[in-house]
Amino acid sequence: MMLQNNAINNGLPIHVAIVPDGNRRWAKERGLHPWEGHEAGAQNTEKLLLKALSMGVKCVSLWGSSVENLTKRPLLEKKELLRIYEDYFARLIKSADIHDNHVKINFIGKWEEQFPGSLKKIMHECLEATKHYTDHVLNFFLAYSGDDEMLDAIKNIAQDKLSVQSITKETVKKYLMTRDLPVVDYLIRTGGEPHLSAGFMMWDIANAQLFFSDKYYPDFNEQEFELAIEDYQQRGRRHGK
Repeated sequence: MMLQNNAINNGLPIHVAIVPDGNRRWAKERGLHPWEGHEAGAQNTEKLLLKALSMGVKCVSLWGSSVENLTKRPLLEKKELLRIYEDYFARLIKSADIHDNHVKINFIGKWEEQFPGSLKKIMHECLEATKHYTDHVLNFFLAYSGDDEMLDAIKNIAQDKLSVQSITKETVKKYLMTRDLPVVDYLIRTGGEPHLSAGFMMWDIANAQLFFSDKYYPDFNEQEFELAIEDYQQRGRRHGK
């Protein structure tokens, strides 16, 4: 889809990706169940997305869960996480902020294989209700692994028997789950651990600016997000100097 370029967008990043780390540690420090940290994270997500809209950020991607999150976590935590998704996406369908701002919702990952029917039904309703919107884009990466995404892309390129000479950067992008998204300008990771995980959007973050916050995700509030965006804008004005 077509989004404004960075110059027109007042120095804001076009595409901000967020790795919301620290929910479980936030809950543990408060003597709460892990899923209560996920619940607090979901509530914070609503606030951050509204803040991003109000600031004029066009595309936001949020890593909701990896494949490992859904296969290796205790069963009760997994069930509660899926319940949180169901509640959150059900509210999202009815959100005036989504519809008034013409926000297109995408779900990226292998969620069709991993999620129960009741949750998938709600997610498909989100997709259907927002499919014609073009002003903003909101992407949730669910049951997603960047390593798997890249491996699948390579396998599919090989399966299609493309000539070596015909394979370009554009070819690779075309075979990714993120084929319709702009590259990431700014990657924000919370939780105090400055690293990348499971190849998250590895192709799309190749030239992204990185921001690591010591705050656990439930504490990374609207003010923290605004400060992070301001930091990006300051970097942009340095022009590599």
